[in-house]
Order: sequence, then C-alpha cells, then structure tokens
Amino acid sequence: MTSSTQTQQIKTGSWALDTHHSSVSFTVRHLGIAKVRGGFTSFETEFVVDEAGAATIGATIALDSFDTGNADRDAHIRAADFLDVANRPTLTFRATAPVRVAESFTVAGEATLGTVTQPVTLDVEWGGVADFPDGTRHAGFSATGAIKRTDFGVGVPMPGMLSDTVKIELEIELIEPA
Repeated sequence: MTSSTQTQQIKTGSWALDTHHSSVSFTVRHLGIAKVRGGFTSFETEFVVDEAGAATIGATIALDSFDTGNADRDAHIRAADFLDVANRPTLTFRATAPVRVAESFTVAGEATLGTVTQPVTLDVEWGGVADFPDGTRHAGFSATGAIKRTDFGVGVPMPGMLSDTVKIELEIELIEPA
C-alpha cells in the first residue's frame, strides 16, 4: 500500500463511507472516577469535495445503535429520560461552511438532536490517502470534540454521578469517488 499526507490528492466528488474501517465512539465519566466508553454502530457521512478543493461535511447517527456493551445500561440510555430514541431517532452534524483539508484543522458545525441545535467544533487530524488492495483509494481522518449532554436535553444534571461532558471520537475512512 502506498500512502500520502499530501492533501492536494483529495479528488473532487462525493466520497463514500467505508463502514468496515470507521467508528463513532464516546466517553463519559461515571461517579467522577471511571470512564464509560461506547459507540454507535449505525451512522452515515457526507464528504463532498468541490472544484475549489473545499469539502462539505456532514454526518447522521442512528441513536438506537447506541452500544456500551451492557444491554441493561444501553436500554436505559435509549429510553425517554436520556436519548429518547423513539422521539429523537438521529443526531446530525453539519459543518457550517466548506472546509479545506490540511494536516490538522477544525470543523465548526452544528449538531441537532430532536429540536435542539447546538454549535460543535471538531478537531481533525488528516491521515492521508492510501491505495487499498482492491484498487480503490481511501482517505482517513480522526476527529475529536465534546458536547454537554444536558444542552441537548439528554438526561438531567447529575453532578458527581454522570458527567455532563461527553467526549466524542470519530475514526473515518472514506472511499474516493470513481
């Protein structure tokens, strides 16, 4: 495999998500002493590069795919007093403007859960472009950010029990347009 961190190799068009090599995960503190980690197993991305080399970025996460590896906890978090997936099935993110890919960059955007939209900034690290064994070219990104769950109406304030800050980590691999 060959790889490159030269950002000018980003091809114009709509890049497809490689679901087998991508993940959306989170970390939240429990009792202030331990981190609970989990992720979402169903999500989609939008990454469209225009003729000027700027990318329109977006994502949609299916909240019923919430998974911490503990079925009872996951069912509780999906319920009405937390994520309320019956009434708020998705979390969406949209960059507020097209961005230029660089070695590291930030993406300012808006996240929407139900009727609540809040600003969110992601710090992104460019992984480069590489040739996949099947002949396709892939690009990779790592992104991190944080949200306050109560800003989105997720659960009630629980000082000392469950942190309000939820750290988000995305590992995204995209497939170059044909």
